[in-house]
Amino acid sequence: MDRVVATCDEAVADIPNGASIMIGGFGPPGIPVNLVKALRRRKLRDLVLIYCGGGTEEDGIGGLIADGAVRKLITSFPTHPGATAVREKYLAGELELEVLPQGTFVERIRAGGAGLGGFYTPTGVGTELAEGKEVRIIDGRPYVFELPLRADYAFIKAYRADRWGNLVYRRTMRNFNPIMATAANIVIAEVDEVVPVGALSPEEIETPCIFVDRVVEVPRDWIRRPAPAPR
Repeated sequence: MDRVVATCDEAVADIPNGASIMIGGFGPPGIPVNLVKALRRRKLRDLVLIYCGGGTEEDGIGGLIADGAVRKLITSFPTHPGATAVREKYLAGELELEVLPQGTFVERIRAGGAGLGGFYTPTGVGTELAEGKEVRIIDGRPYVFELPLRADYAFIKAYRADRWGNLVYRRTMRNFNPIMATAANIVIAEVDEVVPVGALSPEEIETPCIFVDRVVEVPRDWIRRPAPAPR
């Protein structure tokens, strides 16, 4: 039941070329940066990344793309100002993009985690995003059918974990991380702090350990600082 591994490099050591990987986070908040950088050190190829944006060098995702490690990016916002690698690789014909409305993006992941066969949504009907997809009229309104989305691996960022892999998030870590933790075959969590089993109350656990395969602790400086004395 002890799911803690010593380093990020150990946590990603078995990921093969061609793997599909979900990465949590929304902009800087909630990205498992150290796991992504460890993956970059593997120098893999033909990866499929599922991430809400285009990444930057600082978060490691842009570096993966710049390295040529990524064959396809499934995303909802690939062209923010820092995503230079996405633009360069796509325009050079070296990166495949699948762009989804953000609500559709997260709902496809939720459907994958829930074991659903897909869902109908009015979002995207009549646009290029619906080309080649089934459209059905429901109560007089057209809906496009979207398939569930799963991955071989998910990298997620959490605040605390116990050694069994129960996870607690902090503030904006609750973006794509909890939902991605349900939709991958192997879930690897980068956490600020590992606490003893029993230290987390059931009410605060947001991702139960049944979804988590590996936990790696990467403390941040502010975790260890003493609280300021009250005035």
